[in-house]
Amino acid sequence: MSTVRMGLISKKPEWSNDEFYKHWLGHHGPLVKNAPGLSQYWQNHIVDRIQRGIDFEREPWEFDGFSQLWISDPNKPFGEGELPQRIIEDENHFLGRLHILTVKQTTVVEVPEDASRAKLKKRISLIRRRPELSEQDFLNEWKVHADFVRTMPGVKGYRQNAVVQRELQKGTPCSYDDLPIDGVVEFWFESTESLQKAFESEVGVKTMEHAKTFLAGITAFLVEEHRII
Repeated sequence: MSTVRMGLISKKPEWSNDEFYKHWLGHHGPLVKNAPGLSQYWQNHIVDRIQRGIDFEREPWEFDGFSQLWISDPNKPFGEGELPQRIIEDENHFLGRLHILTVKQTTVVEVPEDASRAKLKKRISLIRRRPELSEQDFLNEWKVHADFVRTMPGVKGYRQNAVVQRELQKGTPCSYDDLPIDGVVEFWFESTESLQKAFESEVGVKTMEHAKTFLAGITAFLVEEHRII
């Protein structure tokens, strides 16, 4: 199980999508890459926001991308010296909003090596538990849910990221009510068609029925992932 720092990112409204993704990938990525102790850094650029196979209405989460950083020091994720300030200055330059989730990551279906992974599609989903469930109840049911997903056809990779800390404003922990996200799902598959068929299969239908017993919301984003480190 890994601890990962995730950024929920929205561009400034005056930036076009092309300008935003070009700057994030070509300038901000190489800047963050200099952080000491960073073992992996991925950017997930949003491609579409279609709820394929999901029997939930979208919640009002609107983002343009998700970052994932495997850090060594959660208290000083970007080290010391001038680098943290340079990163903040650049974030202020091109980001409209930035929320931070610290997550405990569990791999349910092993993700392929990078060469094979690059040929796959990826979906990230933000999930919220039913209000009558405690956090532990949610985690217990999510573990059961993993067994359903594991048997679905066409699943090429599946990770569960349980949220352990939230920052509505970067650097300041916030309450659950301020950022009510319980988990982040990462799902790899060959095509959007194979994804749809997976959820239309017998086990896929059972999987979604189980989701309704412990989730109040699922909001999905098809993404294009880029490895920086």
